[in-house]
Amino acid sequence: QVQLVESGGGLVQPGGSLRLSCAASGTIGSILAMAWHRQAPGKEREWVATIFVSGATNYADSVKGRFTISRDNAKNTVYLQMNSLKPEDTAVYYCAITLLNRGAYWGQGTQVTVSS
Repeated sequence: QVQLVESGGGLVQPGGSLRLSCAASGTIGSILAMAWHRQAPGKEREWVATIFVSGATNYADSVKGRFTISRDNAKNTVYLQMNSLKPEDTAVYYCAITLLNRGAYWGQGTQVTVSS
């Protein structure tokens, strides 16, 4: 089994910053990619960013230039640094990992609220 635990969410004012963490544990094996997704109230879940085993990264246009995804391989942890936050970034943020020959695993989510 694989467990993912997100942390770092909370309430922040517009223009502020937050750093999300997601730690993977259990029988992990080979990680192909780690990603962040989010789901705002009343909306479908959307992809935010991905970091591949090569270190390459991709971002949704809505967060490009404001969010940075990174990872610590030794700790099997992925991070999402979120700067210049906007009210429309309010959502539950989920991390996901894709494992070789095993598919994707998801965390339980962490709430991010951007409000004055």
